[in-house]
Amino acid sequence: MGRYSRIAVAASLFLLPVSVFAAGYGAAGCGLGSMVIGSKPGAEQIFASTTNATLGSQTLGITFGTSNCGDHGLVKISKEREVFAQENYTSLIKEMAQGKGENLYTLASLYQCPAGSHQEFGAMVQEKFDSLVANDQTTSTELLSQLENQLTRHPKLAKSCNINLSALN
Repeated sequence: MGRYSRIAVAASLFLLPVSVFAAGYGAAGCGLGSMVIGSKPGAEQIFASTTNATLGSQTLGITFGTSNCGDHGLVKISKEREVFAQENYTSLIKEMAQGKGENLYTLASLYQCPAGSHQEFGAMVQEKFDSLVANDQTTSTELLSQLENQLTRHPKLAKSCNINLSALN
């Protein structure tokens, strides 16, 4: 290895920890270990790394954007919404008609609406139910499209919920 190559490798090793710590976790990376141990330098990072590797939390965290591994994983939030709406469609429709319910509030959370606005979210979908569910052939994808349309028009929910789909996908 040439002299300049060694210098480049040494310089990159010195810069690596800076980028790792800028991400909010230590040398062990993101995962459950980073949440439990934190970013303290030293031997603690060995335990954090072992925790991540043993439990597989780093792999899952990177995939789904959890465990201190970032805001957006490989499974995008819009896809989470689609899967949730499709899997819970029947009960979600019933709760939308009532304006309240666990599935409805979970959907509000998937739109990153604060817990304090879940009742307002419920009231809005109950009021707009006929436009959200046009007929008994309405699909979950169509429902979400109409819901996002209504959310962008709502004076309070448009500000408190994160419905900016281009920033999330």
